[in-house]
Amino acid sequence: MSTIAITRAPSATLAQCQLSFVDPQAIDLALATAQHQDYCRALGELGCELLELPALDAQPDAVFVEDVALVLDHLAIMTRPGAPSRRPESPTIEAALRTFRPIVSIQAPGTLDGGDVLRIGNQIYVGLSARSNPEAIEQLRQLVAAEGYVVTAVAIRDCLHLKSAVTAVRDDTVLINPACVDREAFAAYRQIEVDPQEAHAANTVRIGDRLIYPAGFPRTAQRLQDAGINLRLVDVSELQKAEGAVTCCSLIFSRS
Repeated sequence: MSTIAITRAPSATLAQCQLSFVDPQAIDLALATAQHQDYCRALGELGCELLELPALDAQPDAVFVEDVALVLDHLAIMTRPGAPSRRPESPTIEAALRTFRPIVSIQAPGTLDGGDVLRIGNQIYVGLSARSNPEAIEQLRQLVAAEGYVVTAVAIRDCLHLKSAVTAVRDDTVLINPACVDREAFAAYRQIEVDPQEAHAANTVRIGDRLIYPAGFPRTAQRLQDAGINLRLVDVSELQKAEGAVTCCSLIFSRS
């Protein structure tokens, strides 16, 4: 069964992106585009079949495709992003997903960003954040119950999304920043902590037994390698200035 990765090229207006927990910096669009292309190459190297969507230049954050949808084994959920300005990104993602999954949607007053959703097996953890609210989490719980998923709300602090604070690196192991999420919420897993000097280092993309990981966090990368984890490093420094990370630049799922 092949693995699909939906991506979208950065918008010409990327520098107008929304920011919450990073300071504004000048963004080099040409460099951001080149870095995104290398990220896409990494996905291909790790076995993904790429579905690359054209840029939406009127939507500065549209490169971060993860936030507008959640793709599970037999269902796709359009999330209704917490930032109203991002909701116009959804129709083209929904059109692409209809090829692969039946689709349902989070309804108002629920808001949910895909960056707040961490799936590990049949466990779905959802960050309670400025972008994702309890109404959406309850809707998600009802939508996925028949599929056997267990939905757990997790409090986060000082970061945009849950996956800014924790991601899965193996079925039984998470990479975590305990400054942003309580370790007890993930007590069922072995935990690798980010280096304290690398506050944004907890976000990584797992594909099989390998990780796509940002090159800008060498201390945490060493901790992962010491744990026997194989990394494909990518430079996403310009996308990080837009408060992006490696998970948010793709929607990855198995073809079914």
